[in-house]
Amino acid sequence: MRAVDVIDDAILRELTADARLPFRELGARVGLSANAAAARVRRLVDDGTIRGFTIVTGRSPAGAPPGGLEVFVEVRLAPETTNEDFQAALRRPPGFPQVLDAVHVTGSYDYLLHALVADPASLDLLVRRLKREAGAAQTFTRLALRDPEAG
Repeated sequence: MRAVDVIDDAILRELTADARLPFRELGARVGLSANAAAARVRRLVDDGTIRGFTIVTGRSPAGAPPGGLEVFVEVRLAPETTNEDFQAALRRPPGFPQVLDAVHVTGSYDYLLHALVADPASLDLLVRRLKREAGAAQTFTRLALRDPEAG
C-alpha cells in the first residue's frame, strides 16, 4: 500500500459517504477531472487501500430470515484446534452461512463471530455445529437488541 496524499484522503472520505458517487461528481468535489478521479480510485483499489465497495441497507442481508436474531458469538477453540482448522471449517461446505464475519481477536476468546439466525433454536444449532464441526470448545453469545442507526 502506498502513502495516501491529501487528494486520496478526500476521495476516501467521499467514497466512504457514498461509494456510488459518479466520477464526475467525485472529481468536482476533490478538484480533479472525472478521468483523474477514476484513475486515482483505480490506483487505490490496485494498491489495496480500497479493498472493496459495499452497501448498507435497512434490512437483513439476502437470505437472512425476516425478524431473525442478530448475534455475536465469542468462540474459544479446543486446545487441539488450530486457527487454520477453525477457519477451514467455517469455509468447508455446507459451511456456516449464518456467519457474516469471523474475526480473530485478543482476550479470553479466540474469535468473535457476527451471525444472523432465524430464532433461538437456529442459534442453538449454530453453536452446537461450531462445537461439533469447527473445534469450538466454549462459546459466549450476545444478542443485538437494536441497531442505533435504525432509531
